[in-house]
Amino acid sequence: MAWKGLHLTQPARLSLADGQCCVKRDDGEVRLPLEDVAWIIIDTPHATLTSTLMSACMESGVAIVVTDQRHSPSGLLLPFHRHHRQGAIAKLQMEAKESLKRRLWQGMIRGKIINQSAVLAATGHKEFAALKEIARRVEPGDPDNVEARAARFYWRRLFGEFVRDDPSDRRNKLLNYGYAVVRAGVARALVAAGLLPAIGLAHQGAANAFNLADDLFEPFRPFVDLLAWRTSDCGKGKDKDLTVEDRRAMAGGLLLNARVGDDIVTLLVAAETAAQSLVRALEDEKADRLTLPELEAAA
Repeated sequence: MAWKGLHLTQPARLSLADGQCCVKRDDGEVRLPLEDVAWIIIDTPHATLTSTLMSACMESGVAIVVTDQRHSPSGLLLPFHRHHRQGAIAKLQMEAKESLKRRLWQGMIRGKIINQSAVLAATGHKEFAALKEIARRVEPGDPDNVEARAARFYWRRLFGEFVRDDPSDRRNKLLNYGYAVVRAGVARALVAAGLLPAIGLAHQGAANAFNLADDLFEPFRPFVDLLAWRTSDCGKGKDKDLTVEDRRAMAGGLLLNARVGDDIVTLLVAAETAAQSLVRALEDEKADRLTLPELEAAA
């Protein structure tokens, strides 16, 4: 079972050798069994990958994330769908009732807001309980856009003076980096479960190949928020650029702990569990089959 991530920030050549990912650098060579690797982040302009390795990564279900010249994640490579019930599961997605999709979205948004409440509790904000009350007001499909009201309440307390779409703010850079990594893990899990990432529940962007990933990713966001808060020294350092250490910290987002039922697992495992439970929810036409990660205030 894959459980490792590879984050490359220095010049390297990656190839396949004896079923392993071979990373060669000027100072030596490292090999990783490919079956242990879940994601690779290419965060340097001076890395090369052989086509043999890329093919093997797709065969093994490894997600590959690439960054641009500013070290912001800009692309994602995923395998073609290889699930043994691909057609049947795709049919479930396409034929899902609107009422079921609205209830599933309700669960995802409630999960997101409850996890936001846990973030505020973990960061010492006494008003965290108010978010739990807000979460109870989310109706199927969230027609009243309770999600947006919760977001305004949440961001003002987590980061104070903060504009989420300010690209110059270091905190946004941290968030965007971490979101891209964890979103890639969610997309990887959806593909492995036989789901089509482009066919969403609430997200329906015609040009978005990851609508469903964006849906299921919502309750995962607060985990990244807390990591960004800690990495930014409790929300400080607004005008700084990301360092290698910053990027390395956010690249480990899929290794954060989450509660799933009675178990504590990584977000990587939580994404796989959530994707598989979404299939069960579609099969049984019951939204309560959906199993989402929970963030604990002491996390």
